[in-house]
Amino acid sequence: MTSSAKKKPSYKTELRELQIQLVKLQRHIIKNDLQLLVIFEGRDAAGKDGVIKRITEHLSPRETRVVALGKLSERDTNSWYFQRYSAHLPSRQEMVLMNRSWYNRAGVEKVMGFCSEKEYKQFMKAVVPFEKMLCDTGIQIIKYYLDISRDEQQSRLDDRRINPLKQWKISPIDATAIEHWDDYSLARDKMLQHSHSDHAPWYIVKANNKKCARLNVIRHLLSIVDCPDKDQHLTKPDSEIVYPFSE
Repeated sequence: MTSSAKKKPSYKTELRELQIQLVKLQRHIIKNDLQLLVIFEGRDAAGKDGVIKRITEHLSPRETRVVALGKLSERDTNSWYFQRYSAHLPSRQEMVLMNRSWYNRAGVEKVMGFCSEKEYKQFMKAVVPFEKMLCDTGIQIIKYYLDISRDEQQSRLDDRRINPLKQWKISPIDATAIEHWDDYSLARDKMLQHSHSDHAPWYIVKANNKKCARLNVIRHLLSIVDCPDKDQHLTKPDSEIVYPFSE
């Protein structure tokens, strides 16, 4: 059998190899007192939960935190917008993964009218300087936007309603995701264009294929976080699946 005819490794095999590299990355983060913040945004049902689960599955829970905040409390609405998120930022030796983040204000809050136009504009003005301040203190920020097609989103939302294991994912917002597809697209474009920066760039993930998206996000994450122990040939993402945002 020629090398070109060799069977491609299975998804589970590839995932295990990449998760081994993630363990190496975590050891490097702990050893060097690094602070890593990974932000996941995207369409409803784009697969953020699945990607985060595969990243954290075999990492130490002491140095790995997943942050998925609920709706704003009354105290939150009366405080500096970034205050509720600041409490969850990574300390030294930590990796924090945010399943949605302060970018809620530029996405669902904007589209659904959960914030005023003044609050939206204040956020858009403040977010780049805020992230620059975090980077200047030593936090490395990596931002992913997971995108799927309209048909794929509809299929996944339908599956949520009938799958008894996914009932916890159902949200009142689900019903409006398709209805406001174009509004979310416009809000996404404005968010990406305004908040993409050299210190905290956006990366787009084509996520119609869940397994392919998971593997390539992990490869990409491994490729851009400096770690001398990683296996370089495993850290090359498909540039058609994960790529830098470009205006």
